[in-house]
Amino acid sequence: MKVGVPTEIKPDEYRVALTPAGVRELSDAGHEVIIQAGAGLGSAIDDAHYTAQGARIAPDAGAVFGEAEMIVKVKEPQPSEVGLLRPGHLLFTYLHLAADSTLTTGLVESGATCVAYETVEDGRGRLPLLAPMSEVAGKIATQAGAFMLEKPLGGRGILLGGVPGVAAATVMIIGGGVVGMNAAFIAFGMEADVFVFDRNIERLRELDVAFAGRCSTVFASTLAIEQMLPAADLVIGAVLIHGARAPRVVRRSQLSLMQRHAVLVDVSIDQGGCFETSRPTTHSDPTFEVDGVTHYCVTNMPGAVPITATYALTNATLPYVLTLAEHGVQRAAQDVPGFASGINVVARQVTYAPVADAVGLAHVPVADALGVAGGV
Repeated sequence: MKVGVPTEIKPDEYRVALTPAGVRELSDAGHEVIIQAGAGLGSAIDDAHYTAQGARIAPDAGAVFGEAEMIVKVKEPQPSEVGLLRPGHLLFTYLHLAADSTLTTGLVESGATCVAYETVEDGRGRLPLLAPMSEVAGKIATQAGAFMLEKPLGGRGILLGGVPGVAAATVMIIGGGVVGMNAAFIAFGMEADVFVFDRNIERLRELDVAFAGRCSTVFASTLAIEQMLPAADLVIGAVLIHGARAPRVVRRSQLSLMQRHAVLVDVSIDQGGCFETSRPTTHSDPTFEVDGVTHYCVTNMPGAVPITATYALTNATLPYVLTLAEHGVQRAAQDVPGFASGINVVARQVTYAPVADAVGLAHVPVADALGVAGGV
């Protein structure tokens, strides 16, 4: 199979979808890899590193999309890239379609088969291709929040860990999944007072053990959240429902409960945001203020640390890329546990129910769209 890797063009995105090690694995398996010139530079990977492992360098995105059968990316295709997709293309990347009806419609109309990293599951229902970026985003969320609390950046002017004789900041994390757990590790590592909220009691028990009592766990009722907001200096939104639009856990009316120039960091922004007042931002212009509260809502937080993030992501995606190149999407859907849940669009049909529900389009089961007898 011909595997193409274009340069990421989303603002402030420096990751790349394949490392030289991935090129080597694909080349050794008999596949052809086409890399857009300069695609790896943001992650400190020169074209020569790719060609040394068997890749061929293409001059632009048009050439990559024109030759490749499978397109491997990091972020969702931008409008110019959607126009390059065609029937017969297999797109493998983060999509986050539940929050973007325009992109969903564009991918449906392209005729391409589109597989989303963030909805691929493993045999235990976990999200193996989302997890590494959730780990990175969780850690960045606390770092960014601590920075934005500084007065010159519009924050309250408080040090996250405090000093002897002066209290530490209070960090409230809503969502105890991979993002929330990693955000908490950094927050209590910086000596903040940390509270993690979740609605899953069993998960709260797991976190209590993992944190060894270094932070508090709280059942995330609406009242409990409201009671905590006045004390919070930094609130990190880390709520995830597999493939669906994020629920709103802080409403605009509740901002009045918060301290002036407190900071909200919305890691759920890729899925529409979990704060009612959130809107997407970039690393170049990361924050805005609503009702005296600073909002940090960068849609590609891991893109700020591309060397770490690129290798973490491709370590997870490469086995799937190899399987798709070797056997195709239909065989992968049948043979790889949980992979079928990653298939969002096939033959101009939406095949992932939460996306279909979120954007108001009809849902067609994956097996029907792929023509797989007996289901997947």
